[in-house]
Amino acid sequence: MSIIDNRKATHDYFIEERFEAGMALEGWEVKAIREGRVQIKEAYVIIRNAELFVIGMHVSPLPTASKHVTPDPVRTRKLLLHATEINRLIGKAERAGYALIPLNLHYTKGRIKLELGLGKGKKLFDKRESEKERDWEREKQRLVRDKRN
Repeated sequence: MSIIDNRKATHDYFIEERFEAGMALEGWEVKAIREGRVQIKEAYVIIRNAELFVIGMHVSPLPTASKHVTPDPVRTRKLLLHATEINRLIGKAERAGYALIPLNLHYTKGRIKLELGLGKGKKLFDKRESEKERDWEREKQRLVRDKRN
C-alpha cells in the first residue's frame, strides 16, 4: 500500500531500474508517516562512505509528539540495503548523468519502505515529448469512449 508518490520524479527522469530500501527512522517519524505527514518531492539520495542516505525528505512532526524529543523534519535518514545491492547501486549511480531518486514510500509487511529509482535526467525536449505522448494517449481513450456511446 502506497503512502506517498513522487510524481515529479517520472517527469524529470527516465527511470531505468527500481530498488526497495528500508529506512532508519525514529519513533515520532514512523507515527507521522503513518498519519501521512511526509513529502518526498524535493528529496534525493546520496552515497557517502559506501552507504546510502536520503536528504530533503520532509516529515512533519505530529502536534502530539513527546516534549522530550526535538524533531528535525528534514534530517538525513540512512537507507538500509544489503551490501551487494549497495555496491551494485554505487556502480550504476557513478556513471555520468545517473541519479538515485526516491519514487515512493509504501508499506511492505507492516514496515515503511522507500522505492528508489535509478534515473537519467530528461532534457526539456524529452519532457515535452513525453507530455505530447501522454496527451495523445488521453485523446485516444476519449475517442474510443465517445465511439462506444
